Amino acid sequence: MSDAMPNSLHTREPPLLQTIGLTKRYGDFLANASIDIDIFPKEIHALLGENGAGKSTLVKAIYGLIQPSAGEIRWQGERIVLSGPSEARSRGIGMVFQHFSLFENLTVAENVALGLDGKESFKDMSARLEQVSKTYGLPLDPRREVWQLSVGERQRIEIVRALMQNPNFLILDEPTAVLTPQEADQLFIVLERLKAEGRAILYISHKLEEVKRLCDTATILRGGKKVATCNPRQETAASLARMMVGGEIKEVKAAASRQTTVPRLVVNDLTLAPDEPHGVRLEHISLELKGGEILGIAGVAGNGQDELFAALSGERLAKDPGTVVIEGIAAGHLSITLRRKLGAAFVPEERLGHGTAPRMRLSENALLTGHAASGMVRHGFIDTAATLKTVDKATKTFDVRKAKRDPEAASLSGGNLQKFIVGREILRNPAVLVVSQPTWGVDAGAAAIIRQALLDLAASGAAVLVTSQDLDELAEIADRIAVMFHGRMSVPLAAGEATREKLGLLMGGSSLDQKEVAHAARA
Repeated sequence: MSDAMPNSLHTREPPLLQTIGLTKRYGDFLANASIDIDIFPKEIHALLGENGAGKSTLVKAIYGLIQPSAGEIRWQGERIVLSGPSEARSRGIGMVFQHFSLFENLTVAENVALGLDGKESFKDMSARLEQVSKTYGLPLDPRREVWQLSVGERQRIEIVRALMQNPNFLILDEPTAVLTPQEADQLFIVLERLKAEGRAILYISHKLEEVKRLCDTATILRGGKKVATCNPRQETAASLARMMVGGEIKEVKAAASRQTTVPRLVVNDLTLAPDEPHGVRLEHISLELKGGEILGIAGVAGNGQDELFAALSGERLAKDPGTVVIEGIAAGHLSITLRRKLGAAFVPEERLGHGTAPRMRLSENALLTGHAASGMVRHGFIDTAATLKTVDKATKTFDVRKAKRDPEAASLSGGNLQKFIVGREILRNPAVLVVSQPTWGVDAGAAAIIRQALLDLAASGAAVLVTSQDLDELAEIADRIAVMFHGRMSVPLAAGEATREKLGLLMGGSSLDQKEVAHAARA
């Protein structure tokens, strides 16, 4: 846990990129405080930290998206001031963002062309795209439209587009968040090849086992400051997490004995056409979820998880009321409010805009979902004290860190906003909780709090359905795990039988035949 450079190569060649005393201030808030970092050729360098630790600010400065308030950036020993991302790219700095920036109705080649300088013909660029994708084992058909592609293929577009600019230094932000285990393994092969070619990679991830496997060096930020530089391969995931949060992370523990009760959420042969051109059609979805049980739904994003959430929450209504049954009552035709009155609660994937209204205070957001069944409205009048009480209780119970008692939702970091949203719904003590991507993009400390809360809710007798792309998360909390692929759901496997290999194959669409899946579970 020292600042000594762990890679012996560092003694033989100078850094490719350095930040020296890099500082970024927003008013009185110090996002980055005098950060020194050295990144060398032939190195995969992890950047770790809690949500709000300053990682995004640092990489935005390195990529020219923002200007530092103080300090400097050196590229190949020369001090540089980047006017924007185009200048960063011209110097050999590339970045693959966590969220895709692709146009659904354009082809792969058209999307790539939008990110290049236009100095070559479209025909030549398309041929080079195909060649680069093959060379690095990231096959793409330049002629296919993006809406036809899997999330893994879309990730390839972003990476290949960056590689076509021939970067010496590549920043990757949570690159495996949307990949199957097999796709992640292939990406690691590509990154090792880039490293062998002499390039440097800055790798941002909350998956600490992944960092230990892949990265040569790790820089850890906490509260906007650099707190350590280490060799992650010589650390444990627990020790890396301790450096990130500045203390021990509580171990997630299921109750010693958890009793299952009657079915509280039942889905009967749900088939639902998409409500937008590139949506996914749900095909014959059936499940039964008992009180005291957590059912995990795995799958690469874009395989019907959003459509299933909408059908369960009441954002999309079914023609047959009996398609969705909550607490023994046919609810397929009921609104979100009426489903909440039956004892159901819902946590969508998107925090801002779907889970909360960004410019409304936390108390107002608590009212939006709690008015139906939480006593926040009495005789037509809002009980402001009750809404603030929910905010205060969620803040205390889920360690929501914020600048003041009742700020706007948009002012919270992603992890703290997620803890608030999950806490807001769990504190209602629902009979049924449907939650999508509960810890996506959330640091280890916040993830542990959320996962423990889901286990505790199930132990109290609630039925919990969790959709997640994080297989480690599902293995930690779920009793059974099913997989969504192209709008269909596999037979749930007991968590102990749901290996990463089996789930990865199902996530890639190898088979959703129930007999074959059952046989695989016994193998």
